[in-house]
Amino acid sequence: MHKAQKDKPFYFLVTGAFILSLFVVGLGAYTRLTDAGLGCPDWPGCYGFMSVPQTQAELQTAQAAYPETPVEPIKAWNEMIHRYIAGSLGLLILAIAVMAWCQKGRLKLLPSLLLMVVCFQALLGMWTVTMQLMPVVVMGHLLGGFTTVSLLWLLRLRIQPKPLFYHHGFTPNLSLSPKYLISLRTLAIAALLIVIGQIALGGWTAANYAAVVCTQLPICEGDWQGNFQASAFELIQPPHSSYEYGVLDYAQRVSIHVSHRIGAMIASAAVLMLAVLLWFKPSLRRYSLWLIAFLSLQVTLGVTNVVASLPLSVAVAHNLVGLLLLIALVTTCYRLVCDCCCSLEMKYFASEGSTHG
Repeated sequence: MHKAQKDKPFYFLVTGAFILSLFVVGLGAYTRLTDAGLGCPDWPGCYGFMSVPQTQAELQTAQAAYPETPVEPIKAWNEMIHRYIAGSLGLLILAIAVMAWCQKGRLKLLPSLLLMVVCFQALLGMWTVTMQLMPVVVMGHLLGGFTTVSLLWLLRLRIQPKPLFYHHGFTPNLSLSPKYLISLRTLAIAALLIVIGQIALGGWTAANYAAVVCTQLPICEGDWQGNFQASAFELIQPPHSSYEYGVLDYAQRVSIHVSHRIGAMIASAAVLMLAVLLWFKPSLRRYSLWLIAFLSLQVTLGVTNVVASLPLSVAVAHNLVGLLLLIALVTTCYRLVCDCCCSLEMKYFASEGSTHG
């Protein structure tokens, strides 16, 4: 029996952490979009308590400690529930790292990297509050969440039991030439990097409250070309008492929004190009279908956000589908890397056999 089959508890723990991480990202998007990022003015508690103040005495204490920030129970609970669940995910990832290091034969690098990422993610969560929603911190927090989910998924791919691995179409594809596989892998990695850049740009758009600054399609109203300002992309902005609701002017927000739209076109072209090439290879067609499905849904949600002025459910879905597209690309890259390695290895052993023969 393959050792991965004997390690199902570890596999199920990673799978559970992955599912929870998806929920954490969705809840984080909901918290941000309901303007609850500062629902609690301190960290990790809320107005000095480990829960949202509820009794009259607690509310009076909270008001005395933070006179300029009155308690808004709904926003405070949104923020604290997100913290509770994110904290639970952190504990699961700690357990994964401990289990990985305590048993010989388990992967060590990915669990260790995951633990480092989630620790830094906790710091970003704290800085989001203490730095009053500074855009670069908010964007970094979003990217940290997406990174955590992607690493958990990659770890799951690496450790899944072999029969399941092969059953789901990961049998090494030796019918394609190593040269073609390398070219396809290069394109997949390029598409992955472009989509990561677009996700970062989306995070920058959200952090600067630029999502609804343009209301027309396909181009933004007004002279957006003449008003384009590169200063909109300076990561470190001038100090402000709070960055909630944004501190950039109209032209700067338009510059960010238009750049996000242009980035979406570039990312769509790269993913479609990859999907078309995958489609013509029957063993890789399933990846093409997933990429096209998630890309189509993401573009539809993005257009709906503009036309309908950022409905909450659509905006949250836009975050989650962007994450699913990223996971699909990670899976595709992993499959192609595996195929390339197997193909080159088979070619090497074939050449060695012919030499010794």
